[in-house]
Amino acid sequence: MFVFAKLLKALHSDAGPWSLAFGIMLGMIFGLTPLIKLHNLIILFVVLFCRVNLSTFILSWGVFSALALILDPMMMIIGEAILTSENLQSIWTSFYNTGFGRLSQFYNTLTMGSLALSLALSPLVLIVSRILVVKYREHFLAWVEQWRILQIIKGSRVYQMYQRFGG
Repeated sequence: MFVFAKLLKALHSDAGPWSLAFGIMLGMIFGLTPLIKLHNLIILFVVLFCRVNLSTFILSWGVFSALALILDPMMMIIGEAILTSENLQSIWTSFYNTGFGRLSQFYNTLTMGSLALSLALSPLVLIVSRILVVKYREHFLAWVEQWRILQIIKGSRVYQMYQRFGG
């Protein structure tokens, strides 16, 4: 619930639509791929050191992690197809023989398939999420601001203290 509140706050803030969209896209890559991998460490550094909205990253990470449980069999098939392709055998062998190749664990079918699928979906997720953020702000922002429950929450002392102390 706290993350959803942070997402609403991010949608209502002055954060740029690209910042929110990149948070969603990077959260998708982070969520679809196995957690403790080298490429996720790189993504985490990008999220923390660039102007990426952390709330949208965390929320999309959770959503896509749940979706990954359903998509795992398909991603393993994709990874196996990529790794067993005759045309790519010499590339994978050469890559595996390097220290970086073994550290990346791209020889794992799930890692390769999930990363390939998430990278293929990244441009689409980025553009669609940016469009949705812009459409939300154009059409629903004023309507959501008029909700009675939101006005009650914003009028509470807890919310005002939260705002005052850097929320």
